[in-house]
Amino acid sequence: MQTEPAAVEQPPHPTHALTTYELRDYRRQLEHAIKGISPDAPVQADLRRKLDEVLAEQAERARIAAHA
Repeated sequence: MQTEPAAVEQPPHPTHALTTYELRDYRRQLEHAIKGISPDAPVQADLRRKLDEVLAEQAERARIAAHA
């Protein structure tokens, strides 16, 4: 398994300001990077924290859309 973290580009805006498509693409990059490195790699926690932030934003947007 790869030990170097996969390149995940920092999005151009904070998570809450990303478009739906930017958020989707950022999520895919993070998921791909997490799968591509060893589970005990030091960067794993940072990537998972960022992914949790993206997932929370997507869930919030879905909740708002459901109540609109």
